[in-house]
Amino acid sequence: MPLTAAEIAKAIDGEVLGDRSVELTGFAPADKARAGDLTFAENQTYFNRAEQSAAAAIMVDGQFTSTKKTLIRVPNARIAFAKVLPLFFPEPVFVPGIHATAVVAASAQVDPAAHVGPHCVVGEQARIDPRCVLHGGNHVGAHCVLGADTQLFQNVVLYPRTQVGQRVRIHAGAVIGSDGFGYVLDSGAHRKVPQIGYVVIQDDVEIGANTTIDRGALGPTSIGQGTKMDNLVQIAHNVATGEHCLIVAQAGIAGSTKLGNFVTLAGQVGLAGHLKIGNNVTVAAQSGVMHDIPDGEKWFGYPAQSDRQTKRQILAIQQLPELIRRVAELERKLGEAGGGSHARKP
Repeated sequence: MPLTAAEIAKAIDGEVLGDRSVELTGFAPADKARAGDLTFAENQTYFNRAEQSAAAAIMVDGQFTSTKKTLIRVPNARIAFAKVLPLFFPEPVFVPGIHATAVVAASAQVDPAAHVGPHCVVGEQARIDPRCVLHGGNHVGAHCVLGADTQLFQNVVLYPRTQVGQRVRIHAGAVIGSDGFGYVLDSGAHRKVPQIGYVVIQDDVEIGANTTIDRGALGPTSIGQGTKMDNLVQIAHNVATGEHCLIVAQAGIAGSTKLGNFVTLAGQVGLAGHLKIGNNVTVAAQSGVMHDIPDGEKWFGYPAQSDRQTKRQILAIQQLPELIRRVAELERKLGEAGGGSHARKP
């Protein structure tokens, strides 16, 4: 249903400049906006485009004014963007119940308010709490626990004894709780070390598509509250992440490494095993970390080190061609000077 500018402003802690009663029916970027749409602008360039668009109103966080459009001014346009989208594009509602093709163990506990979709399997003594959604093709192993309002998208697999908190979203194809990669060389062959631990995922975690999290060899692999993982992330056995970490696509963390709170690992970062990464650390894309990192530092490179040190090395490498040219010129001049002196000797 349409929302007025005043209703939207109230929902996102903003204020209306202009017609408070204008009805808004959708949200779109300025170049695709149609009549009735709300759009947003973070800088003057985007604002100019938005003002010339067909949009009925513009969400802004600067000191913009307009005689053409109704404005909704907010403290932070990016945050308001995240708040306003669900108003126009709400999550689908799933009818509670268990699909006829699902296979649910007699000892499993499925709350009546949960939705278990087609071709799901729920193992012995698993527990699925209120308003959970299993979209379809999910396998929830024995003794797993899913907290309230958790969603498993298509073909997610939870190995036995995986513990998932509340409001967790696990995207398609993710595998949680598979064997950790543990072997020991015995008489010329790799003997498997049994992986008898489990995985604990705290509240408000989001896990991207085709991500894998191994269970601990002994005890848990744990993912801290509010942590967000991109697609194709690999978390090895007995890793522990702190709260509100960001782990971006194709990052990999080797066994028993511990992350503090608010750690950011950019794309394709690799962490060696048994490391301690401090709070508020950022590691830039494609870095390989071999050592512990103290709180608050920014590292990048391979092997990774403090960003200041790496930048100095990169600048030095960029100067190498000129330095080589200058050294060659000096050697040539020294050689000529040496030859000339030898010729003057009696």
